Amino acid sequence: MTIRNRKIKSSDVVNIEDLRKAARRRLPSVVFDYLDGGSGDETTLRENCRAFTDVLFRPRQAVAFEKCDLSTRVLGAEISLPVMLAPVGYSRLMHPGGEVAAAASAGTKGIGYILSTVSGFALEEVKAATPGPAWYQLYLLGGREAAEAAIARARNCGFAALVITIDTAVAGMRERDPRNGMKELLGGNVLSKVPYLPQLLKRPGWVASFLLDGGVPALRNVVPPGKGPMPLTDVASALSRAVVTWDDLRWIRDIWDGPVVVKGVLTPDDARRAVEHGAAAIVVSNHGGRQLDGVAPTIAALPEIAEAVNGSIEVLLDGGIRRGSDVVKALCMGASAVLIGRAYAYGLAVAGGDGVSRAIEIIRDDIERTLRLLGCAAVKELDASFVRFPREWAGR
Repeated sequence: MTIRNRKIKSSDVVNIEDLRKAARRRLPSVVFDYLDGGSGDETTLRENCRAFTDVLFRPRQAVAFEKCDLSTRVLGAEISLPVMLAPVGYSRLMHPGGEVAAAASAGTKGIGYILSTVSGFALEEVKAATPGPAWYQLYLLGGREAAEAAIARARNCGFAALVITIDTAVAGMRERDPRNGMKELLGGNVLSKVPYLPQLLKRPGWVASFLLDGGVPALRNVVPPGKGPMPLTDVASALSRAVVTWDDLRWIRDIWDGPVVVKGVLTPDDARRAVEHGAAAIVVSNHGGRQLDGVAPTIAALPEIAEAVNGSIEVLLDGGIRRGSDVVKALCMGASAVLIGRAYAYGLAVAGGDGVSRAIEIIRDDIERTLRLLGCAAVKELDASFVRFPREWAGR
């Protein structure tokens, strides 16, 4: 793994926060804050991480076993850890390897990868890069015909599931982006860029790799009829014309013969609606604190949602996962697996696929350590008896 062209030891990156700090040193502010920031006052962004501290472990002591079984199954696919890489848009801005590098690292480590619609690489390139399970996260950008074309491509190249994100009626107000000149730097005229150029000049290594990669990538999986790939700068306005409704799930299921995952569920009512509309799984998610600020942290929303679906479909969780112990807490409280986003994206920004692999290793080692200290030999044996959490989270 390299940072600024120098080899470093794994001991130099002990946890995900170390990767975050290294990413901040490599990326210009506009890109780092896009990755790191949230909407509004960033209350939900902070609470996603902090709320895990309200969950306390209840270990079983004086228990010994030779090895821990960290494997599980998600939608029928065997994965080596109860972890998948979440869809992270604009990944190619963070590192030229982008989604291809992340998918390849996920497959090498035996876990799944979810590709965002907002990708600078084509579906076919990303699927070819990974031997592991791959899902496609679908926005209705460009209209229904563009979405149907992307669904057909996803089917033809072997994506195993569609992930439908339901919490993006409009883009959240991520205040760091306008302060840093995101719109101007990615799509403005030369004069509009001038006030924001100093932050780029401080990161010549990133600028060089960005320019050699061809600059701002078009969205190669969003191709409206009769047009070319959608420019990255059009995404925010296009989202407001691409709201996903429960009715949309019907036609999506009609043309997609695989499992559908509904991402963005925060209430038991929406969880039950997802079941009624044929979802195979849901993701308890607040979009990493990037959409509506002031909603519940996902770990707090999880217990009553898991109770509401009562095992009828699989429940996954994202938001705030920075340690393997966070993964274990989520599994104890009803999740079958978790998605990590920023945790691996920091690594991608630092060192491409090697950085993603290091992030996965950090999470994996901490899951195993936590299981051993809990006195639990397998992730499949985790349940609520291993934790204590605030009673009000159960919604009773």
